[in-house]
Amino acid sequence: MPRILNPGCSGKASLVASFANGVAKDRTAVIAAITLPWSNSQTEGQITKLKLVKRQMYGRGKLDILQARVIGPG
Repeated sequence: MPRILNPGCSGKASLVASFANGVAKDRTAVIAAITLPWSNSQTEGQITKLKLVKRQMYGRGKLDILQARVIGPG
């Protein structure tokens, strides 16, 4: 890991120190995310799309209208 992410570095801004502590706590996950070829970005994109549609539809309809917005007209 770069020296700036070393939690022992002093004199850094509190945001950088907080970020470095978070990275250090989850170091194995960070290394795996950088080195492994797998990604869950497709899943995250679908979840984000669903949440956006739900927010847009809040109070306007029931499940059938939400389903038509997400999947398309049947």
